[in-house]
Amino acid sequence: MKKKWLVSLSLAGIIAFTAACSNEGENTESNEDQTEPQEEVDETAGEEGAENAAGGEQQMEMPEPDLEDVPDVVAEVNGVEISKEDYESLYVSQFQQTALQYQMSGQELDQDQFKEQIMESMIGQELLVQEVEKSDLEASEDKVNETLDGLVAQNEMETQEEFFAALEEQGMDKTEVMSQVELQVKLDQLIANEAGEVEVTEEELQALYDQAIAQQEESGAEGAEIPSFEEAKPSLEQQIRTQKETETTQELVNKLREDAEVTIHL
Repeated sequence: MKKKWLVSLSLAGIIAFTAACSNEGENTESNEDQTEPQEEVDETAGEEGAENAAGGEQQMEMPEPDLEDVPDVVAEVNGVEISKEDYESLYVSQFQQTALQYQMSGQELDQDQFKEQIMESMIGQELLVQEVEKSDLEASEDKVNETLDGLVAQNEMETQEEFFAALEEQGMDKTEVMSQVELQVKLDQLIANEAGEVEVTEEELQALYDQAIAQQEESGAEGAEIPSFEEAKPSLEQQIRTQKETETTQELVNKLREDAEVTIHL
C-alpha cells in the first residue's frame, strides 16, 4: 500500500464499476449480475468455480501483467502527478483477481482496456482526494478507529498493531498510515453527504435474492446449501447499499472531471 492508494474502502468499487460500464458485448449484463450476489448466497459454489477456472489451462491460460512503456508520470490531475510507481502498484494488485473473473466467465481480459480503467480509477480517486482536501470535513477518533478496524479485517489481521507492523515493513510508518486513514474517514463522509439517505426496498432485496438463486441454478452447483431470504437479507442489503454508494461515487467523479484539468500520458 503506497501513499494515498491506501485509501481503499470507499473506492474499491470504482474499478469494477468502470469495468462494468465499459464492457460491451452479449455477456455484459450477466457478468455484472454475477459479481457479488453469487458470492454471498453461495460461497462454496464460487470457490469451486474459481478452482475449475484456475485448473482449466486447456481452456484459457492466465495472462501476465503487461506493463511495458508505462511513462514515469502517467497522468496529471489539476497539476498533481500520478506516478508510474503508484500506477503499477495498483495495476498489479487488481490484475490477478480481474483476470480470473474474466476467465471464469469464458472471456479474455483486454489489457489495453484494463490499463485505461486503472488510469481512470486513479484519476477519479485523485479528484475525490482533492475535493476532500478543499472541504471542512473532520475525522473523529471513533470513525478513525472504526475505519482502522475495517482495514484490519480486510487484510485478514487480528489487531491494529499487527496492521501497523505489516505496513511498516512496506515502508509506511504509523503517522503516515493514520494520515491516510483520516483521509479515508473524510472521504466516506463526502460520499455519504453526496448519496444522502440510501433506501433499500423489499422489492430490491427480493430481486437480488432471486437473481442469485437463478445464477446458482444456472451454474449447476447442486447440493450447495442456500440460505433463506430472511437469512440472506443483511448481506443483500449491504450489497445494494454498496452498489448505490459506488454509483454515487462515480457520478461525483464525473461531475468533478468536468471542471478538472486532466492530462493523460499513458
